[in-house]
Amino acid sequence: MTAVDDTSTGAGTATAASVAVRPSGERTGRTRTWLVVVRYLLLGVLALIYISPILFMIVTSFKTRADAGGIPPSWIPNPFSTQAYETILTATGTPVLTWFANSMIAAVLHALLVVVTASLAAYPLARMAFRGRGVVFAIVIATLLIPPVILIIPNYLIVSNLGWLNSLVAIIIPTAASAFGVFFMRQFFVSLPAELEEAAILDGANRWDIFLKVILPLSKPAMATLALLAFLTNWNDFLWPVYVLFSADVQTLPAGLSTLQSANAVRYDLLMAGAVIASVPVLLLFVFLQRFIIAGVSRSGLKG
Repeated sequence: MTAVDDTSTGAGTATAASVAVRPSGERTGRTRTWLVVVRYLLLGVLALIYISPILFMIVTSFKTRADAGGIPPSWIPNPFSTQAYETILTATGTPVLTWFANSMIAAVLHALLVVVTASLAAYPLARMAFRGRGVVFAIVIATLLIPPVILIIPNYLIVSNLGWLNSLVAIIIPTAASAFGVFFMRQFFVSLPAELEEAAILDGANRWDIFLKVILPLSKPAMATLALLAFLTNWNDFLWPVYVLFSADVQTLPAGLSTLQSANAVRYDLLMAGAVIASVPVLLLFVFLQRFIIAGVSRSGLKG
């Protein structure tokens, strides 16, 4: 009888313990759920704060001139109007579509040149052993400490002597040799397994074949990221085009929009419409290349 009583007592104790533990587990699950909810609410608020200027820019571009300059500003156009876009796209003194095309051509070609030159320079610094490699890489990194504004006069003299003034070549080539691009691609190349090259060498491939057929296909995320960064740098550049481009038909969009601003200082609807046009390629590129950007950035810092 005693044994039976002990057994029943033990079973009753285990049941009571499980009953006692269950509410605690439920509370833990509810706490985690609330933490997740609070986290997403905070992220939503932060996202709204960050995108609110973009939303206000888009909203203002669809306002009338009077509504855009109204105080206090409103979030809803009253009335909804496309007058700003019609004005900015048809004005003869401000050829926005021409500026847009010039900026697109210059930014795309500049990005391609940056990727090509950076990849060719970064591969030997990352995967080939030669005397002075560390010194060369240190010099490349040291150039990142030079403020770009210091190079305006030397670059202007070079461009002038080459006869490139007032042409898109002047904003495509001078900054195509990117020290940051070399550093970025070198970091990505270092993170690739050395066994891939060893296997290619055993198959009879030379360095050029390894670079073209093994390294570059694996480096698409890094190249896409670098191309986007180079595109944005050239697309948003304002100071250099002002110095080397003089005619309206070869002007780029940022410099052209500054002319639009000086000519229409109080036309906020026109300014916002021009800003929307300038933002569209950047947003589209980020949407289509974001997975490459994340992969490229995450892998480029794995090894030093």
